[in-house]
Order: sequence, then C-alpha cells, then structure tokens
Amino acid sequence: MFDRLQAVEERYEKLNELLSDPEIVNDPNKLRKYSKEQSDIQETVEVYREYKEARSQYKEAKEMLEEKLDPEMKEMVKEEISELEDRLAELESRLKVLLIPKDPNDDKNVIMEIRGAAGGDEAALFAGDLFRMYSKYAESQNWKIEVIESHTTGVGGFKEIIFMINGHGAYSKLKFENGAHRVQRVPETESGGRIHTSTATVAVLPEAEEVEVEINEKDIRVDTFASSGPGGQSVNTTMSAVRLTHIPTGIVVSCQDEKSQIKNKEKAMKVLRARIYDKFQQEARAEYDQQRKSAVGTGDRSERIRTYNFPQNRVTDHRIGLTIQKLDQVLEGKLDEIIDALILEDQSAKLENADV
Repeated sequence: MFDRLQAVEERYEKLNELLSDPEIVNDPNKLRKYSKEQSDIQETVEVYREYKEARSQYKEAKEMLEEKLDPEMKEMVKEEISELEDRLAELESRLKVLLIPKDPNDDKNVIMEIRGAAGGDEAALFAGDLFRMYSKYAESQNWKIEVIESHTTGVGGFKEIIFMINGHGAYSKLKFENGAHRVQRVPETESGGRIHTSTATVAVLPEAEEVEVEINEKDIRVDTFASSGPGGQSVNTTMSAVRLTHIPTGIVVSCQDEKSQIKNKEKAMKVLRARIYDKFQQEARAEYDQQRKSAVGTGDRSERIRTYNFPQNRVTDHRIGLTIQKLDQVLEGKLDEIIDALILEDQSAKLENADV
C-alpha cells in the first residue's frame, strides 16, 4: 500500500511541474486533463503526508521513551504515543479508502429520469413525490435542477420527468438511486382504506462530455413538432419541440420544455449523449466479473431497491437491509442517512476485493 502511496505522491509532484510548463498552460486539453488528474489525487497526497508526519512524531516519541525521563514526563510521552497510535490507525483507514479506484463519473452532474410504472395514477403521483424528494435533497446540497422534459397526468404527478442536477459530486451521491422504487399506501381515491402497492423507476445517468461520446451528426434524425400539454392541448403553435433519434442505437429523446427550438435541441442532445454513454457503460458492466460487483447492486433499472411504506412511516433499502422509521423526513429530501450507508457498503465491498 505504501509503495502505491509513494508513487501517487511522486505523480502529484510531476503534475505540479507539468502544470507550470508554458507548453501545457497554452494547451487547453492537456491543461484540463492534468488539472483534473491532480485534483483527483490531491486528497490522497494530503492524507499521506499527514500520515508520514504523524509516523515521524510517533518514532520520535518512542525514542524519547528510551531515554531517562522523570515519571511525569514519561507519562506524558506515553499518552502522546497512545494518541498517535489512534491517529495513525485512523489515517491508514482513510488511505485504504482513498486508494480504491475512483469511479470516473463521480464528480459529474447527473440526468435523472423518473417514470411511473405499475399502479396507474398512483404510480404517477409517486413519481411526483420522488421528484420532489430529489429536488429537496439537491437544494440541501446547493445543487441546481433543470427540468428537461415532463409529462404530467390529469390527477397530478408524472408519467415521466427528465431533469438535470448540476453540482459537483452529484453522481457520486445519487448513482445508487438507479432502480425500481416501491410505495405502499392508501390512495386518496380508495374508499375502503386498502393499502395499494405501486412502483416508479429511477434512472441516474452521468452527464457525458462531447469528448467522451462521439456522435456523428449524420447518425441523428431530427424531427420538430409543436409542443403540447396534457390531453394534447396546444401549448406552442410554433415548431419548437424537438425529437432526436440516434439511428445506430435506436435511442430517442424529445424535449419541448423551452419555447426555443435551439434550446430544446441543446437539452435533448445532453440527454441523448448521456443515454448513449450509459448504454456503453451498461454493456461494459455486463461483462464485469460477478465476484467483484458492488454489494449495493448492479444498477439494473428493473432491480427493486427500496420500499416506502406510508402506514408505518418506514423506508427500507433492500440491497443493504437498512430500515428507518423516517419516511416523512426522507420525502422532505433528508436522504443523507440512506446515501451515506450505501456509499459505506460500496466502499466496504470494494475494500474486500482491493489489493491494499
């Protein structure tokens, strides 16, 4: 482990030199690449240096203990050694986690897609509840939300809503939300008081940069049409809505939330790029060694990941066996307890398989 840490520190110093080189400074692509690489390993280097300093202090304290000291001084040195041992153990644990290969998408913005699934109107209402929950969570993280496309129902809620969350590290915290979310509650229309079960699906896609997904304009069919609201009511008589079809993959994206055709096309391209990138990732993940998959799930959209039980004010995440009696708080966007537990479980699973 420490050989790897030493190599990381040496690479960090090399990057410092490169980023001072006028040739690199004048090359935007290389400057961005090296700056990101340095940023990615900065915390590891800082913690490693902190570890080395604590290790040096520990060594000095142990050497002092060999000298002739009065009882009071000896006790102070022993206390310092004890504190340094605890500190070294804590720093070593942090370093093990930091050495886990980082998901290259973790720092990215995300595109989330929520769709009402089984349960008709009740599923659409639940999709609306989930959108509100993630909006509240994004607000607590100082992230910004931008709706790209939405289809409402007559009773409220969404058949489908697609939106972008802009914020550093958004994907690292939201990537485990992929899957089927189940709700158990008594619908307002249910006169007999029976509990109904409905589901909504959530997809979390990392925003893909143009350099990551090469899309040939010739492979995209662009259709324009007039925007429409619920029930087919005309919202915009101009042909501002845009539908993009990526012919090689068959992926179709439409956007009509903006009055400008250009803005709708820009938004639709972001979603198209993210879906193509996600398709490639899903294919690569399917080939991944089953033994090294994360304990918190495969990211399969059909995988039922969580149940929201209203009568018992309970939320259960089935992947990690976590149950909390705080459904009211969770729906207000207080997701930290669940998200932190999922990240910890994922790190633990990776540590078991990591060579550190």
